[in-house]
Amino acid sequence: MSAERRLTELGLTLPSAPAPLANYVPWRIGGGLLFLSGVGPRRADGSSVTGVLGGDLTVAQGYDAARLCGMNLLANMRTALGTLDRVDTILKVLGMVRAGLDFGEQPEVINGCTDLFVEVFGDAGRPARSAVGMGSLPRGIAVEIEAVVLIRG
Repeated sequence: MSAERRLTELGLTLPSAPAPLANYVPWRIGGGLLFLSGVGPRRADGSSVTGVLGGDLTVAQGYDAARLCGMNLLANMRTALGTLDRVDTILKVLGMVRAGLDFGEQPEVINGCTDLFVEVFGDAGRPARSAVGMGSLPRGIAVEIEAVVLIRG
């Protein structure tokens, strides 16, 4: 099934692709691959989910923040490729979670993004993945996620 059609069936509307907040580009294409810069859980109004997992944020709140990162990554994919139907496979995801020292549920948080990718792309959305804890992330965001995508054809 078409990823664009699946997005519609899920009732999901992608946000506008987030503009970079520093000196980098949101994506690069090379060798049939789309490399997506890390995105945070930025909402449509420009605000972001901030805080520390295992401190002032729960795993469920982190999951929602990671899902928001996934929506922003999908928006960047569509901007880069013109349509999500050009995505062949989500190859790799790196999820970074701003976490307290004793927090160990980074995988459950990053599932918010990868569950979304599987909903949209089916098994082609199930990436190789790393989910790691960080002491800090830019501007206090709770989660940052980057991805590598195989382009169809």
